[in-house]
Amino acid sequence: MAKIRCVEDLVQNFARTRPIRGGSLILTVYGDAIAPRGGAVWLGSLIALLAPLGLNQRLVRTSVFRLSKDGWLTGAHVGRRSFYRISELSRRRFEQAFRRVYGKPHVEWDGEWCIVMLSQLESAARDALRKELAWLGFGTIAPGIMAHPMTDRDSLMGTLQELGVQEGVIVMRAQRERFSSEQALKELVQQCWNLEQVAQYYQRFLERFRPVWSALEGVNDLEPEPCFLIRTLLIHDYRRMLLRDPQLPDELLPADWAGAAARRLYRNLYRLIYEPAEQHLSQMLQTADGPLPEVAPKFYERFGGLREIRVS
Repeated sequence: MAKIRCVEDLVQNFARTRPIRGGSLILTVYGDAIAPRGGAVWLGSLIALLAPLGLNQRLVRTSVFRLSKDGWLTGAHVGRRSFYRISELSRRRFEQAFRRVYGKPHVEWDGEWCIVMLSQLESAARDALRKELAWLGFGTIAPGIMAHPMTDRDSLMGTLQELGVQEGVIVMRAQRERFSSEQALKELVQQCWNLEQVAQYYQRFLERFRPVWSALEGVNDLEPEPCFLIRTLLIHDYRRMLLRDPQLPDELLPADWAGAAARRLYRNLYRLIYEPAEQHLSQMLQTADGPLPEVAPKFYERFGGLREIRVS
């Protein structure tokens, strides 16, 4: 594949970003690429993999050390080599994120809301739960009360259990009556979620990756390394946007919601480049037992189904 200027610009712009948040990018790579292939790699091969993105050896080592200290990774030594594996904590988080990052588009909304009352919790536990619920897309509709339509109940229950607060919260389901005000509901949504700001993030995502899609679509000789770099930055950007997007049903979103177009672009570009990207991972990364294992079957469930490949 001939060098494509917009692809080079995408990578170079990220490499010039200051400060580079190495830990966040490394988590993106582990969640997207390493977890489906055993979850553990030699640190030296990870350093070589990330070098084209502007992460030098010192930054990668420091970031991995911090992730290990914070419980995201666990380390082991074999001879003089260090190997890092995703921890059980991060594996659960990756599984929760899987539904949002790689899942199918929204199903039809039945008008039901999930209400969580936090007021019975101690202050520290309440703050921790509020942060986690916000990550799941919940908005604060009143002091001590958070709500979300179409919530993933498995993720909600897992969060409550992980924090050990299930005995201190009240979870309810609510259905809006037909005679209640549509206008009041729209105003409530605007108060709870800053959709205008989220739409701006999606618009910037579209501006960044549409030229890449246009340049690569129809190219037959996609090279492994550029595809890995694009896939990593694609997931990294989209994952960060999802932290801001409450993922509301279409009925509650503005017309011409930019998130829908961003989702289509993200899915289509990922499907286009994932196979050569996997080839690059096989060439670059090593485990304590040698090459990376084959891709786990669950990997191919992304976006409703990917074509299975053999990359080892």
